[in-house]
Amino acid sequence: MDEASMQILADNLVAKVKTYLITMLGRTIEEACSEELFQALSYAVREETMINWLATTRSIQKQEARMLYYFSMEYLPGRIFSNNISNLCETDLIKLVIKKLNRNFIDIMEREVDPGLGNGGLGRLASCLLDSLATHHYPVQAYGLRYQYGIFEQQIMDGVQIEAPDCWLLNQYPWEFRRDQRREIVKFCGTPQASFNMHGDEILDLKNYEEVSALPYDIPIIGFSRNINYSVVTLRLWSTKESPRNFQLQRYNAGRLDQAAENTTLTDVLYPNDNTEVGKRIRLKQEFLLVSASLQDIIRHYVSQYNDFRFFADKIRIQINDTHPSLVIAELLRILVKEHDVPWKTAFEITQACTGYTNHTILSEALEQWDHELVHYLLPRQYRIIERLNLEFCNLVRTRFPNDEDRVRRMSIIENGKVRMAHLAIFGSHRVNGVAKLHTEILKNSVFKDFYELYSDKFVNVTNGVTQRRWLLECNPDLSDFITNRIGDDWITDFSKIRKLAEFANDPVSQDEITAIKKKNKARCIDFLNRKNRLRDSTGLIFSPPPLIDEDSLFDVQIKRMHEYKRQLMNALHLIMLYLEIIDNPNHGRIKRTVIVGGKAAAGYETAKEIIRLFYCIGRKINHDSAVGGTLKIVYLENYNVSTAEIVIPAAELSEQISTAGTEASGTGNMKMSINGALTIGTRDGANIEMEEEVTPQWWPFAFGCSVQEIEKMKLESSYRSKDIYETDAQIRRAVDTLKDRTFAETDEENQAFNDLFHKLIEMHYGGDPDRYFTLKDLRSYYDTQLKVEELYKTPRKWAEYAIHNIAGMGKFSTDNSIHNYAELIWGIKPCPIDGEIIEKVRLDYSALSRYPKLEN
Repeated sequence: MDEASMQILADNLVAKVKTYLITMLGRTIEEACSEELFQALSYAVREETMINWLATTRSIQKQEARMLYYFSMEYLPGRIFSNNISNLCETDLIKLVIKKLNRNFIDIMEREVDPGLGNGGLGRLASCLLDSLATHHYPVQAYGLRYQYGIFEQQIMDGVQIEAPDCWLLNQYPWEFRRDQRREIVKFCGTPQASFNMHGDEILDLKNYEEVSALPYDIPIIGFSRNINYSVVTLRLWSTKESPRNFQLQRYNAGRLDQAAENTTLTDVLYPNDNTEVGKRIRLKQEFLLVSASLQDIIRHYVSQYNDFRFFADKIRIQINDTHPSLVIAELLRILVKEHDVPWKTAFEITQACTGYTNHTILSEALEQWDHELVHYLLPRQYRIIERLNLEFCNLVRTRFPNDEDRVRRMSIIENGKVRMAHLAIFGSHRVNGVAKLHTEILKNSVFKDFYELYSDKFVNVTNGVTQRRWLLECNPDLSDFITNRIGDDWITDFSKIRKLAEFANDPVSQDEITAIKKKNKARCIDFLNRKNRLRDSTGLIFSPPPLIDEDSLFDVQIKRMHEYKRQLMNALHLIMLYLEIIDNPNHGRIKRTVIVGGKAAAGYETAKEIIRLFYCIGRKINHDSAVGGTLKIVYLENYNVSTAEIVIPAAELSEQISTAGTEASGTGNMKMSINGALTIGTRDGANIEMEEEVTPQWWPFAFGCSVQEIEKMKLESSYRSKDIYETDAQIRRAVDTLKDRTFAETDEENQAFNDLFHKLIEMHYGGDPDRYFTLKDLRSYYDTQLKVEELYKTPRKWAEYAIHNIAGMGKFSTDNSIHNYAELIWGIKPCPIDGEIIEKVRLDYSALSRYPKLEN
């Protein structure tokens, strides 16, 4: 866009901002605070994207395209405004607008909050997929829940994680649209009464049920485009908060306050603590709320367009993201049979044809199982359907594998008083996919081996990815320019083109430039940490500034959800080994290293909280030890989220991907850091294996640890004894002993927490084996590989050469590639670009043509 056109557009937007300030917020530009200016600016940009939102929806309807509906309990979109202007190629325009308004760009952009809709990789993957689906014009609508207080805001007070409400909706959120006319009624509990449909199939009416009103809020997801015909898809989020009928006034007046407000608060918090019966009940109600409201919405829309269920299986695809929405199987069956008189057999065939299931975990504790009495109480009709499905499925297994009742029990949907949601999802879906090659092989050969032997054609792999538009173009503009200046900008929508960057890996000029870009990003990260990451005591008062960080130090980063299998504890033990070595030997020769760790522990997960506390206490001692000086610094990121990641990831130089082999389904943080030029120190787990294949082992120097096969062999033979390593490796023993000798503990509570970690490593783990994630087994290999890291880092140009090769090898790991694979292998959907006539009609209706004649299509 030329300078004159930019000025005209900026002036038009400035006028709109001033208009919205007055008409929506009752402020003039002189009076408006930064939050109000951000609101008005969002309204101004949002206004014209509505044209494309309407045109996208109408184009899909006109073409009668097969529609994808994506169900997920989590999304982590991050700041939507900054992503939208990046996808619209309007960042420079918005900077000019804010300059014309005499405000600071960064200050205004930081007014936006991260929507509290997710927790970790599951939610971020869902948001990356939506970005890619919108960019490539696929017909999709996503469904989730609008959590009033997110999962929680993490506060670290004297090393202790405190969960506070994430009040992301404290101010009006400008990117959501409330749709009162689309509310749906969801029914819980009650007494089922049997009757039969016209085909003789049992149908169940419900009497004396508990009624909950689900109110939808829509968020537009804008695809990337260099022209004005970009697609906008919908993320629809259900809320029970604002529905008055959900509040039981009679119960309130009777003094039963908790019962009175339960349905009003259903969507208050993501993943309520399920260590209590109330928490379990709320979680299951949340999952069914998502399923029931969304299916009613889908079917109402389908009936309005087709009104004939013969086409349903051809026009609808539903993807359930992990086991949480698995009740789709039972509820869709119920709706088809009861509400639309579809025969049971046909209804099940339709359900199977429409539904796909993405598995994201191999950990048995993460494969949801619900107490059958709870399901029967809350969802009596759906439970009856699950019982029938279980009977039919078990009979199918008996037919295929006669005289094998052990197999029937292993595969049954209901067993030992539990409803196994993954089994329900597999039986009721036409495709089941893992999210990395290794993960899918483990599903086929171990976790779901029985199912694979029954349904070998159901199982496929779709390796995860990330959107390069958020995780490179938006969050690392200098590196984006570096790439575009060398290979052009086609990589923005076709990341396979990034492979060309390898041609510049041994170019000294490119090496020096990428090193300078990394250093600039590290300086930005240090500034962020100084402003946002202050140390607080147990009362919440700031008592210490963050440690002084040298931008020439290696930025060693592990940022992810806190869990034992991700082995943040191994990182901590390496830190202790490194610290002890430094204070023992003043001539240690170690490089300067800044270790950045971040992530939330689930509210009821005490071990993960103990590990957070350990990092805090290690940092408290090391960061102020004069014997260490500037050689080693530790930072624990409080309340790690997408916006924080967009600062830290471009600064990362070493990416810690150290989960026990065979436990991480895929990972996406590994991909984000690699495309930003970090080298990976990692086990051969999840997507690390495929990343090494793409980068090639020559440029992937820091692989370590036991393989999946070695881990499985030790488990099978019960041959691993962590105590043997503890007793024979003096350096490891000394590090582990600090957990019990008060090296880092200053209080009895800290000492108790660290002693607990010690016992989990060395002694029996609640009746099971100690060190069940093989932390000490891999620690020596990890330590030795960290020495290789230091040697390479001493040669900046060589490090830069490796970094460029790592970026160049990431072409496969874009969600653009993932969604094309999903579309081909599972969904059978095709791109549906905006119809030119439709968008022109909408623009005429909008009657605001001043902006468009000057722009090229």
